[in-house]
Amino acid sequence: MRRCPYCNVGIEGDLVKCPLCQSKMTGTAEAPCYPEFEAQKKRSLFYKIQLLLVWGFLIVGIGLDFMVGLRLPGYPDLHWSLLLAMWLMGIEFGIMRQFKPDTGSAGKVTTMVLITIAMWCVTAHYLGFMKITVNLVVPSALAATIIANFVLALIDKNGNTMSYLLTGLFMGVVPSLIIFFVGSKMPLAWAVCLMVSVILFAGAVIFRGRAVAEEFRRRFHL
Repeated sequence: MRRCPYCNVGIEGDLVKCPLCQSKMTGTAEAPCYPEFEAQKKRSLFYKIQLLLVWGFLIVGIGLDFMVGLRLPGYPDLHWSLLLAMWLMGIEFGIMRQFKPDTGSAGKVTTMVLITIAMWCVTAHYLGFMKITVNLVVPSALAATIIANFVLALIDKNGNTMSYLLTGLFMGVVPSLIIFFVGSKMPLAWAVCLMVSVILFAGAVIFRGRAVAEEFRRRFHL
């Protein structure tokens, strides 16, 4: 058994340092007390590799932009490395969300899509294609997310149907109505997004109505 000379406690297993004071322990190592999770080690290695790549691209981009003065063709005053930094941080945040075990599929998909849309809008503002982004790219991305949430609602077995329903309805109806009341005419892509949201909401209620009712009673203690 391992033993810490400072804490004067015996520690089973093969630890090298004391878990209480981090001092080097004495004694003979035993069989590990807990099994090793190879899948977790692989995920950890993958995360470290991609984190190194992200920081590498970020540092190189900032160096080329601010130190060398490299500019995008047609945008002499644009510091493109700041847009690159935004995209890399957004991707990094999305990868971190994938490693969180307490986050449902609807939350992961929706959060990543919303972050991507926000970054795309910022990029479109500086590069000059905001109109097509608002009228086509954003509603198309929202409609695709609503369809994905509908599929997840049908296959989910953990009683999270309501989160898929509310997410799909919110992402389709609310922004479409804002576009309708703000503009003089609703673009076709937004109209399609609104219709997809309402139709799939009704479809999820039809196919998963009992699960929705049970989840509603469970969440609101009825």
